Formats: sequence, structure tokens, C-alpha cells
Amino acid sequence: MLPQSRSVTHQHTQESVGATLSKFLDGSESWPKVAVWLKMSSPEHEPVSSVPTDHMHEDVDHDSTAGEDTKQGAVVCLGNNEVKSRAVVKYSAAPPPATYALLQEQTDLKLPPANWLRESTQLGSAGTTVLGSSSKSKPFSSFGMAYDFIDSIGNDVDVVSDSENIKKLLKIPYSKSHVSMAVHRVGRTLLLDELDIQELFMRSSHTGDWTWLKEFYQRLIDQKWQRKKKSKEHWYEKAILSKFLYYSINGNDVAEPVPSDSDNCAEAEEACGSAEYGPSWPATFNSTASEADQSTIPKEERVGNTYALGHVTSIPKEQNLPTLFNEGENSQGLKNDFVRNILWTFEDIHMLVGSNMPIFGGGRYPAVSLRLRDNNKPINILTGIDYWLDNLMCNVPELVMCFHVNGIVQKYEMIKTEDIPDLENSTFSTRVVKDIAQNILSFLKSNCTKEGHTYWLFKASGSDIVKLYDLTTLCEEAPEEKCQNPFTLPVAVLLYKVASNMMLKKTQNRKHYGTIRTLLLNCVKLLDKEKHPQIIASAHYMLSELFQLDDSSEEESNGESLRNGGSEDSYSEDEDEEDDEDESCSYSTSSDPPKDCKAVAVIKSVGELSVPEKYTSTHKIRPNCSFPVSQDKEEKCRLVLCYVLKGLKAVDSSIKKESDLPAADPNTPIPLKYEESGARAVEKEIALLLDRAAPCGEGLKLPMRSGMLPGSWQHQMKLQLFLKASKAYCVLAEAATNLLKYGRALRYIKLALQCHDAYCAISSGLYPRVLLFHSQCLSLCGDIQLMLAQNASNRAAYLEEYNYQTRDDQEILHCLHRESSCQAFNMATDLATDPEYQLFVSSKCYEAAHDLLTSEALKDLGQEQLAQVLKRLGNIRNEMGVFYMNQAAALQTEKEGVRRSVCAAEQELWKKSFSYFEKGMQNFEAISDSVNKALLLCNIGRLMRICAQAHCAMTSEESRGEFSPEEALYYNKAVDYYQRAMKSLGSRESHTAVWDSVNWELSTTYFTLATLLQDYAPLSRKAQEQIEREVTEAMMKSLRYCDLQTESARQPLYQYRAATIHHRLASMYHSCYRNQVGNESLRKQHRSLAELHYSKAVRLFLSLSDAPCELLRTLLERVAFAEFTMAGQNSSAVKLKTLTGALEIMNETRHAFRLIHKELHEQQQREALAVEETVNPEESNEGCDSSASSGLNTQEVLKLIGVFEPSFSFLLLQLVKLSTTSKRKPSAKEEEQVKVYKQVYSRLLRAEKNAALIQRVALYLELLDQLSPPAETDETGPSV
Repeated sequence: MLPQSRSVTHQHTQESVGATLSKFLDGSESWPKVAVWLKMSSPEHEPVSSVPTDHMHEDVDHDSTAGEDTKQGAVVCLGNNEVKSRAVVKYSAAPPPATYALLQEQTDLKLPPANWLRESTQLGSAGTTVLGSSSKSKPFSSFGMAYDFIDSIGNDVDVVSDSENIKKLLKIPYSKSHVSMAVHRVGRTLLLDELDIQELFMRSSHTGDWTWLKEFYQRLIDQKWQRKKKSKEHWYEKAILSKFLYYSINGNDVAEPVPSDSDNCAEAEEACGSAEYGPSWPATFNSTASEADQSTIPKEERVGNTYALGHVTSIPKEQNLPTLFNEGENSQGLKNDFVRNILWTFEDIHMLVGSNMPIFGGGRYPAVSLRLRDNNKPINILTGIDYWLDNLMCNVPELVMCFHVNGIVQKYEMIKTEDIPDLENSTFSTRVVKDIAQNILSFLKSNCTKEGHTYWLFKASGSDIVKLYDLTTLCEEAPEEKCQNPFTLPVAVLLYKVASNMMLKKTQNRKHYGTIRTLLLNCVKLLDKEKHPQIIASAHYMLSELFQLDDSSEEESNGESLRNGGSEDSYSEDEDEEDDEDESCSYSTSSDPPKDCKAVAVIKSVGELSVPEKYTSTHKIRPNCSFPVSQDKEEKCRLVLCYVLKGLKAVDSSIKKESDLPAADPNTPIPLKYEESGARAVEKEIALLLDRAAPCGEGLKLPMRSGMLPGSWQHQMKLQLFLKASKAYCVLAEAATNLLKYGRALRYIKLALQCHDAYCAISSGLYPRVLLFHSQCLSLCGDIQLMLAQNASNRAAYLEEYNYQTRDDQEILHCLHRESSCQAFNMATDLATDPEYQLFVSSKCYEAAHDLLTSEALKDLGQEQLAQVLKRLGNIRNEMGVFYMNQAAALQTEKEGVRRSVCAAEQELWKKSFSYFEKGMQNFEAISDSVNKALLLCNIGRLMRICAQAHCAMTSEESRGEFSPEEALYYNKAVDYYQRAMKSLGSRESHTAVWDSVNWELSTTYFTLATLLQDYAPLSRKAQEQIEREVTEAMMKSLRYCDLQTESARQPLYQYRAATIHHRLASMYHSCYRNQVGNESLRKQHRSLAELHYSKAVRLFLSLSDAPCELLRTLLERVAFAEFTMAGQNSSAVKLKTLTGALEIMNETRHAFRLIHKELHEQQQREALAVEETVNPEESNEGCDSSASSGLNTQEVLKLIGVFEPSFSFLLLQLVKLSTTSKRKPSAKEEEQVKVYKQVYSRLLRAEKNAALIQRVALYLELLDQLSPPAETDETGPSV
């Protein structure tokens, strides 16, 4: 009798089961989607458990499910033994569990029921599988599940396998049976599949495959291998189990008589097991049909040709991931043909399990498992573990066991799942099973480290040793030329699918990019380039997509996580294994086979698996993948281009029409032919470019240049690879531009545009995002051409950079030429020698980018970029305007000093310059850029001034003529444009630098106008008084724009100009005063104005430290003005007063002479140092600036001294005369003053006229200091 079980009568149990299920079967209560269960204090409060009621996938969100499951705490408690188990049904093909029928006692199970081996209406299409009579698990069953639940592979799930394989592994310490499984690693997920050696070798004897493995197996493992046949008892047990299950769903049906012929009965019994035990290994998995043969394959059997990574890139959403296997291949074992797929969490191990266990309704729970047992055979520990694990995986809380004797039903018993470990004769510890599971998983994860490799976990029958082999390595070492591994293609495809699934996730964290790269690289390693070009091309494209070239923040945010260590094809574990585990080739007993050095790892005794934490804990094992992240954009782009090139080669290898293409050496650049040159050719190419860029309504129908068919996977892949290459080259061009490597930048942008040209050649129409990117390329090309025009002096270096080409660039260009001549952008990307041509090309590139952005396709998408292009367009037009303006100025300079008239060439340059300035202003107005508009208005003002200078009249003596009306016209136009510029700015706060520049130019224009009007007065056309008024008005306007208050770099210039204006006005009024006769009031007015402006000029010049000559000249003019005034005076006292004032003005020249003396002294020192350097040339480098010429104009100083001396002598002489001839007796002070005058006058007369200039200046300073009273002398002058 079984402990904790209960016997029930047939009628009572039948009734109770029906009552229990009624409310679920009639729909009054729904079945729970997530089946969880745990031990409760009483049966009445135990929650129901079941599988989903529909046949669809249960899309359970991992996070939310985990949260719900955690709350419910699915724990099985068995005394001191306690394990945690949680099961979530992810998919079920079975309908709600049907209530099982309790068979009457003495029912003969040897007789087949009426419904035997027929489809059950109660169980639906999965009936035969649910009842256990389906074929056994295929060698690739885990791959079928992995394909269906690709989101869980690589990260969330530890193991994917058939439930039978899981049970077999966990029973290893208790069982003497052999274990043979194939293990594959994808990320942190292990895929386990049964590797039926016997069946494999039976196949090998017919096909010749796996001969190397058979020899290896016989040599090292089982030297006397032979096919083992199933016993008759095995087939008998299978047959009555199948009949029992069919009886259980057909309870009241009468058993059909069985034919007496034993052969027929045997055939019937064989039918239930033939599928399971017949040949189930698929044909050798080499490839899908080659591309060359695809034309002969029916459409429905071909590999999908509409491939494009639509969600990875921005291709329209209609395009999906590729169908990599056709139905024929799926039927060979790549389909997920389990009745249900369950996400089972056993302790901390997450497993995706496939199960076909039949589940019925009945008992205290709506879900029970049904078992048939021979009453004469006790339940052993292996059977108990088997039943317990099945119920845990499927979340079935109760087991119903039917006992029979020789096929005659005896009784039923019901057992709770949690009580199974304590059954008599099969007692086992759940904690030990948990330890076994954790140890086996840790052992496999620690040793199955290489993705793409097929590992073989093997334990011989009756042996305690478990070995792990790397079949991929053994296959490579085999002497046969063609060693086939049937797992290669499914593994490669799974790696590809997992990687592409991770790429498709929009919220994918970039820290997983290292994992994606590892998956893809390992996928490519496994595949034959000739047989699988589609997957290889796709994988390389995804590898290129890992590098987000337009994301500038990736290095900062994710750089550290991406630089973790690890190799590109394996995963490292966080902790090392124990020392004794490293001795994988040792054996514990003398009867063990010879030392096996081929094994990757060995478990020396299955007893070790029961030791808690014997191996590294599973939760510490995580993939550690490396992803190369470089701060150097060029290195990243080079990696992208390398992957693009490999992808293009894979695509090209699959296209048949190789012989139709002209042979080309990828190492030899293809020569470019130019049919036209100059501006016309550029305009023509830009027009063709715009026509090509315009979206086209009709799709391509004919084969392309390479023979590629429109709509094929090759077509879609090439579009993406061309576009990716174009983007990479564009980023390279931008990076080179930032490094001022403009020759290299032009080469890269040329390659980018060639890639785009090839893209256009095979595209039926361009998507808006492509047009937007193309406008960026054109804009960048314009930038580069502009920089080249502005840096023409470095052309030799740029030419060398431009002509250099890497091998990858050459090979990519060769791939491009398979589809297009790639000459549409030659003129736009040519390195020209003429700056004007480069500016013109730059302008046309910007115009083309502008036309694209304003086209119908981009009118709503490119607004931000449009503003940038308009600014660039305005800038290039300003540059071209300045270029032609400078040419006009240079032409004018060449004719300087020669009698000339305005020539047609000058006028043409003016027109071109003015036209570009106006167009540039329109561009800046379109984006409300008032600052740049003001700058262009300022440039037009400068152009007007150049025009004014060109209209300068020359006399017959080749000298400057009168100020002409044309000059006045253009100067006034210039003033208008400057004033418009100031109006555009509004205030100085809008842009200080531009405002100050415009303000200065406006002041300069007024000053130049007034100066020319004053110096070259048009007396032949205007009266003197009118000219004086115009001069005064222009001078005062110029003075108004002299900003003397604001501290800036221009403040000294403003001060100098203001001083010069006052000086010129004073000189003009001085002249008017001298020449005015008759009108005394007007003369007084002129005199007072002259005095006012002289005083202001002197004050301003005194504030400057670099204008001593101007100060001296102004003071001397002022003295002359005083002398002229004295000449008209009659009274001696008045004359004496005027002369005294003039002497005081003369005394102010001390400041000017001090500055002159200082400059002369510094010049002497520099000359002395230059002489020393001539004597000691080795020290000449130390004083390389010593011979720099002084800023002082010594000739001007000599002229001014020539005026100063006679004027000074005249003043002193007149003062002495008037003082001595005065009738009034002088005071003692006056007598002393006259005495000083005489002494100074005497020394001045005796002074050496041929003395050095510095000595003469020093003498003047000493004499001036002698004249000044001690209180007024602020500084002692230098001595002679």
C-alpha cells in the first residue's frame, strides 16, 4: 500500500471529478493563464491549477509575470526538504483537460478500445501527442522552441530542452543508463538535445557521414559497440499504456475484439511506437538550395527572397526578417512540435521546457496526470523522480495511478505531487535533486564556452563517469576532407535569429551590443560563404549597424560597459572551478578506460553531483563579451566599411551574371572621364542629380547591371549596404574636415556620393530619409570645397591626401561599379586648382541641397536642416561676392597712378559681386538672420566704396583731380547700405562685434568723403562756402559715429579719428579766417571755431601715446594761428598777451617731444644691439626682433622741427622786444622772465644744426623746461 495515497470507488470518484470540473467546463469560471501552486494548510483552500484553455501562444510579459509569480510564492514543502518551483505555460496546443474516465475493474487493457490511434474530438489535433503515441523528440527539438521564443534566448533562460532530457540529466546519479546529449551555447542559454548515437551510427553506415565520430566512439568509449534492440516487453508496455490512455478518454466504449492472428496484433502494437522508434535523424544539414539552383525550385519552397532588415534599419515596415528555412527543412526537426512549452523556474534555474505529458481533469484538482503501473512491480526511485518532475514542469498538483496485473485493471490511487518524494521504495530528497540540477548546469556552463560549437555530454551505460567533448573541434581534426556536423546550420541560424531579435528591440540597451557582435561573428564562422550568402550578408550588415555613427554620446554613456574583457567567440565565467575539477583526464578506478585527452571536461563520479555547490553557482555565471568602442570616429567608420565590404562580397557571390561584367582589378582605380569642364558641366551634373534624386513612381522591372533582379533579397541588401557605406564615408569626411584635412575630406565625400549614386542606380525611388541624408552629403561637399578655396596655399598637401586610397575603398568602389558608373558627382567632388571654380561648385552643392529640402518629399521633414543650408547658401554667396569684389579691387590697384577710366571687366566684377551679395541677403532674410544680413549690407557698402575709388578723376599730369560726382554718388550709396545694416541690427546688444564693425565703416565712409571733398574740392562745380558746409557736415557725421566712451579695441582708433577730424576742421576754419575779408562777425566765428577744434584736437592727441607727430603739427598750427592773430593787433599789451599765450601753447609740445625722444632712444638701442649681433652671429637668434624698424616717421619729425625752431625763435624774439620797449616799468618777476627768454633764445641760436636728431630733441625739451616755472614743470627733461 502506498503511503499518503487514497483508494476510491469508481462511482464516487467519477461523480466527484465531474462536480469539481463542472464550473470550469461550462465556462462559468475561466482557467487561470499562469499555473502556480503551493502547499496549503487544508485541501479546501488549495488553488486550482491548469494549463491555458486556448490553442494560442500565451504572450506573457516577463516582468509582470515574474511579479505575479513572486507574490504567489510557488513553493513545494516536503518536511525539511523544500524546493521552489514555478511554471508558466507559454504555449499550449491542447484544449482544456478532459475528465478522465475511471475504468471498471477487470478491464482488459490488452484489448484495443474503439478509438485507439484515432484523432480525439475531445483532445483536438494534439490528441495523439497528448496520449503519448507521437514520434519521439527530434534531434533539433530545442532549436524549434528557441525559434518560437527567441526573446528568451541568450539572456533570460538558462536551458532549452525537451522535458525528457531534463529528467534524464537529473536522474544521472541514480541511474546506470547511458546519457548522450548535444549541447549548444547561445549567450547564457544552453540548448540540450538527445544525441542518439545508435541511430546516428546506423545512418552513418548508409551515408558515410559521421564516420570519424563512429571511429572515435569505438576507439575511446565503447570498443564493442553494436545496435541494441528493444525487448518485446518494452513494446508490450508501450502498447497497453497507449490503450489505457485511449480507454481513459473513451470510458464507456466497449472494447473491440482483437484479431486472433498474432502478426496482426503485433502490427497494431508496432503502430503506436513505430514513429517514435523509427529513423528520426534528419538528412545532413548542409544548406538550403544554392542561389544558382533557386530558379528551378517552386516558389513556395524557396528561401524567402524579400529579405531586408526592415526593423533594424528604416526600410518600410512591410519587409520582415528572412525565412531562412523552408517547410521541407522544418519537417526535418526544426519545428516546435511539443504540445506545450513551459517556462519552468526550478530554484534559480530558468528553463524553457517542451512537454507532451497527457493532462486530464478529475480528482480534487482540475488537472491531474494519469499513470499506469504493474501491480507486481514496486515503484522505484527513478520512477518517482520521473513522475515528480513531470508534475512540477507541467504544474500538475495530483497524480492518478491505475494499477493492473497482466493488463487487467485492479484499482486507482490518487497522490499529491508534494507527496511523491516520500512514496515507499522511491523515497528521494528534493534538495538533492535541486543540487544535481545546479551542479549539472554549472558544469555545462563552465565548460561549454564557445558559441557555435557542438558539445557532446556522454555517460556510458553502467559507468559513473560523465564526459564532455567538443565535437566541432574533433570534426576539424578529423582526417576526412568533408566532415559534416548536422548541427552547424541550425546553430548558425539560431545565433543569427537571437542577434537580429536583440537588434529589433527599440529599447535595447547598448551594453548588449557586445553580445550581439559575438553572436553574429560566430554565426558567420559557422557558415559556408558559397552556400549561405544571404545570412552572411545580413549578419555583416547588422555588424555594421552596431556602430551608430550619428550618436555622439555613445562613448560617454556606454563606453565603459562596452569595453569589458572577453573574447569574441566565447564567454568567461566569474569564478574558476576547483583545482580537482581541472584534472579532466583522470579516472578514479583501475577499470576505467584509458586516459581520454579529447574530453573538454570530466565528472569523475556522478556522486559529486549530489554535493551542494560542488560546482560554481549558476547565478554568478554571466556572459562577458567584448565590444570595440573607439573614441576615434575614423576607426569606427573603417570597421563599418569592412563589414559592409564583406556583406557586398557575399551578395555579389550569389548573383549569377559574373561573366557578363567587365573584368576589373580592385587594386586599380577606375579612370574618370570628363566630357565637359567648367561651370556648365557642374550645372548639368547638378540638374541630373536632382532628376535622379526625385522620388520615382514606377518600380524597376528589368535586371540591373550586375544581373540582380529587382525585389530580390540581393537587391534589398545592397540598398542597405550602399546606404550604410555612404553614411560611413560621410562621417569620415566630416571628421577629416574638423581636422582641417580637406583633401582627405573631399576624397571621403566623393566616395559617399559614389555610394549614393550606386544606391540611386538600383533604387526605384528614394525614401525621404535617404533624400534628407543626401542633402547632408551635398551640404558637406559644399563646405569642403569652400574650405579648399579658402586654403589654396596648401593645395599640394591636399592633392596628396585626395589621391590616397585604401584597399577597402578600392574594393568597395569595385562593388559599386557592378551597379553604376558612379560618375554623377565627379565634377562636384573634383579637386580643382581654381578657387573661383571651387567656390562655384560649393555654391551649386548648397543649391542642390536646398532644392532637395524644398522638394515635395521633404517639405515637412527637413525644416531644421533647411535653415542650416540657407545659412550656408548665404555664406557661400557672401564669399563669392567678396571674391569678385577683391578681384575688382586688385584690378583697380594695378591701374593705380595711371590715367584710367572704368573698364568693362571692372563693371562685370561689380555686377557679379553685387548679385551674389543680394542673393545672400535673401537667404539670410529667409531665416531671419539679421546679423549676417547686416554683414552682407556692410560688404555691399565696401563694394560701393571700391566703385567710388574707381571713378577717381585723373588730370593730364597723372595727378588726382577734383572730387567727382560719381565718387560722391557711390560714397552716398555706401552710407545708405551701412545705415541699413545698422537698422537690421537694431542695437549694439544684438551683436556687439558686428555693430562696432558697421559703426566703424560708416564713420570711415563719412570721414573719407569729407577728406576727399576737403583735399580735392570741386571748386569748378561748387562754391567754396558750399564745399565747406558739406565738409563740415560729413566730418560731424563721422564724428557722431566715433564711439569714444566704450572701452574696446577700436577706442584708440576712434580717438585718433576724432582728433584728426577736429584738427581738419580747425585747419579749415583757420584757412577761412585767414582768407575771409570784410565780414568781421564771420571772421570771429571762424576764429572761435578754429580755437575750439584746435583745443579738442590737442586734448585727444594728448590722450594717445602713438601720435606725437600729429600732436606737434596741431600745436604748431595753433601757434601759427596765434601769430597770425597777433599780426592784426595794434596794441602792444594785446600783442604781448597773445604772444604769451602762443608761448604757452608752444610749451605744450613738451609731451610730443618726450614721446619722440623715447622712440628715438629705443631705436638707438635696437641699432646698437643689431651691431653686436653682426659681430656675434651665433647670438643673433636671441634678438631677432632687434632690427625691427621704429613706428616713428623721422622724416616727418625733421619737417616739423624745421617749422618748430623758427616759430619758437620768433616768439622769443618778439616777447623780448615787446617787454624791453614797453613804456611801463617791468616788475622784478617780469625782468627775470625776460632774462630767461634771452637765455633760451641765445641757446637756440647757438644750437648745432647738424647735431643728431635725438640731441636736438633733448635740447628742445631742456629749453621748454627752462621756460616753464618750477611749479609748472611736471617732469625733468633729458639733458644733452
